[in-house]
Amino acid sequence: MRIGAVDKYFGATQVLQNCTLDVGDGEIVTLLGPSGCGKTTLLRCIAGFWDADAGRIEIDGQDMTPVPVNRRPVGVVFQSYALFPHLTVARNVGYALRMRGTPASEIEARVTEALRTVSLEGFESRYPAQLSGGQQQRVAIARVLVMQPRVLLLDEPFNALDAKLRSTMQVELRQLIKQLGITSIFVTHDQEEALTMSDRIAVMRGGRIEQAATPDEIFDRPVSSYVADFVGTSNFWDAQAEAGQVTLPDGQSVETGLSGKVRVMSRPHNLRLAPEEQGPWRGVVLFQRHIGPLIEYHVEMPDGATIKVAAIRQDRVRPVRDRAAVSIGIIDSAQVSVFAD
Repeated sequence: MRIGAVDKYFGATQVLQNCTLDVGDGEIVTLLGPSGCGKTTLLRCIAGFWDADAGRIEIDGQDMTPVPVNRRPVGVVFQSYALFPHLTVARNVGYALRMRGTPASEIEARVTEALRTVSLEGFESRYPAQLSGGQQQRVAIARVLVMQPRVLLLDEPFNALDAKLRSTMQVELRQLIKQLGITSIFVTHDQEEALTMSDRIAVMRGGRIEQAATPDEIFDRPVSSYVADFVGTSNFWDAQAEAGQVTLPDGQSVETGLSGKVRVMSRPHNLRLAPEEQGPWRGVVLFQRHIGPLIEYHVEMPDGATIKVAAIRQDRVRPVRDRAAVSIGIIDSAQVSVFAD
């Protein structure tokens, strides 16, 4: 599948700008970004709900521009699931096939197979109100799978689920999609969800794709401070690049091809705390945030900025108390990013 230089306007407002993205067969690509960045608009252009004003959307090498929405080889799982409350699970799943005039025997076989695929055998006669949120989502997915789409589009499908179920369903859905080998486009504003679900992530900003790369590349090698700030927790500070080097606050240096004023970023897990006398980068611990196996320390610097440092619980030699004076050290200077913006 290929999205080639797609533009979209609503009146005089441009909401998509030169969006280009290649999606491999069986690949899961997530469109990630804040509300209003254009990710749902791009998804709707792929589905055919809206027409792009410029560019091409190709599936299996065929331009989808002249293909109406009901003839495109795509299936859409909506945020709300959009199940018919008065129809059973089986009739919900087989609804689109009936509308197409598919023979009853084929509908029954394909519905049975779709429900088996999403582990809902035995639920055929239940109604949506008799299902949990996770089961309703599986029905919505089965209703798409029964149509045997070439491309699966998912528009924030986990929003209606509680946090624990949401985490479980992310893993289950990724495993199901990979098992079936369906090319998939996933839309979310949740960075953790994107990192869990995706083979690649396309981070969007103001209608443009800022970076498209693997989750590891997005997290470890962001191309801009925007991507670094949006995906994961980041610490930023201003610095000066001279002779291809940037001096870091703890005295180390990092190479860069930039010169002049730059913005430097380090992830919290690439920092360590030590007693104050052991380094030049010093501050005071404001408080500690416990995140499962991690502790995130918020350290106030003399200029009023806050630096976040993450430590694994069992790695702590001794507790660091609130209001303790500490120094911060960078573990691996090669993992520090330097941006022009």
